[in-house]
Amino acid sequence: MSKIIAGIDFEAPSHVVARQLIGVTVLVNGVGGRIVETEAYDREEPASHCYIGETPRNFSMFGPPGRSYVYRSHGIHWCLNFVCRENGHGAGVLLRAIEPLVGLEQMRARRGLDDERLLCSGPGRLCQALGVTRADNNLPLDGLPFQVSAPDPATVIEVLAGPRIGISKAVELPWRFGLAGSRFLSKPFRQ
Repeated sequence: MSKIIAGIDFEAPSHVVARQLIGVTVLVNGVGGRIVETEAYDREEPASHCYIGETPRNFSMFGPPGRSYVYRSHGIHWCLNFVCRENGHGAGVLLRAIEPLVGLEQMRARRGLDDERLLCSGPGRLCQALGVTRADNNLPLDGLPFQVSAPDPATVIEVLAGPRIGISKAVELPWRFGLAGSRFLSKPFRQ
C-alpha cells in the first residue's frame, strides 16, 4: 500500500517525489513555508546516505516511507530529508530551501537575522529556522510536529531541474529541483 501525503506517493522514485514537493507547504511545530528547492537521493547512487547500507545514523532511511530523516552535516548543521521507498529500498529527498511564510518572528529569532530571503535558503538554515533537530528524526510526516500540505490546485508551479550541489559523487544527475523565479533558492540554477 502506498504512503500518500499531500497528494504525493512516497513510494515513487525519489527524483519524482523531489519534483512533486516543489510548491508543497511544510510546517514544523507550526513554523515553515513553501518548499522551493529539493534534491533527490537514491540508494543505488554513491552520493546517497543509503548507498553504504544501514547504519545508526541513517536507519530511518531504511524504514517506512513518508517519514523524516534528520542528520548533522559536517558536524555543524541539521538537515531534513523526507524518506521514500523506491523500488523496495531506501531513498530520500533533502529539503534545500523554503519560502518562509508562517512563524517569521520565530525564524528570525532562531537565525538571529531579519533578511527574509536568508532565513531558510539552504538545508542548514532551513533546519535552524524551523527548529529541526535530531529529535525530529524518524517521525511520520503526516503527524506532529510536521504538517505537509499540497499547494492550491489552481497554482501554476514551474519546476527547474539541474545537478545537485555540495556533493562530489554522482554530480551529473539532474536531481536538484527548484521553483522557477523564487528568490528563496539556496543558489541559482545554471541557465
